[in-house]
Amino acid sequence: MKGSPIYVEIDISADLDTVWHLTQDTISHTRWDLRFSRITPAEALDGDGYRFQYERRMPFHTIVGTGTTRGELARPDGTRTSALRFTTSDPLSPLGDGRGYWRYVPIPGGTRFITGYDYEPAWGNLLDRILIRPVVGWLTAWSFDSLRLWAESDIEPHSPLAFWKSGRPRAGRCRRTPRRGRAMDDAPATLSALEAP
Repeated sequence: MKGSPIYVEIDISADLDTVWHLTQDTISHTRWDLRFSRITPAEALDGDGYRFQYERRMPFHTIVGTGTTRGELARPDGTRTSALRFTTSDPLSPLGDGRGYWRYVPIPGGTRFITGYDYEPAWGNLLDRILIRPVVGWLTAWSFDSLRLWAESDIEPHSPLAFWKSGRPRAGRCRRTPRRGRAMDDAPATLSALEAP
């Protein structure tokens, strides 16, 4: 039996434009997100969005994959979204084909930043459910709190000053279950229309 999609949510005391920039700029993104070592835009998609290559450096090996992404800057309800599809043929990657979204929701005093994503387990459902998915969920939550500290303190992640001024990131500061429904229920329509990587 396959595990549940991953959901992470955090409230950030920073405006929508700040959170958008730190998450959509590929160089900034890799500074706070432990899931990626490098993201390189490759080519524009028809209409909007782009194709990219990603890397996750591991000891003795670098996992390489490709993806597509498309963002919505202006929605009628005042939120923003970003949709993503990704894949890799690397047999050492525990994550196979996947898809997900980011949602940016204005709240009093800041921005609620949400993700929901799912993927095909590359190493089998059992190992994914008991080990891989919990670790990937924790990495996502830790990374979201690292982003929060950066956006609120203007000190880049992993800087020694971040520990003195802001404290260290903690996955436990994030909400890990949706407020209603399931993790992928809130995915934007752009996700289903997004072309394959």
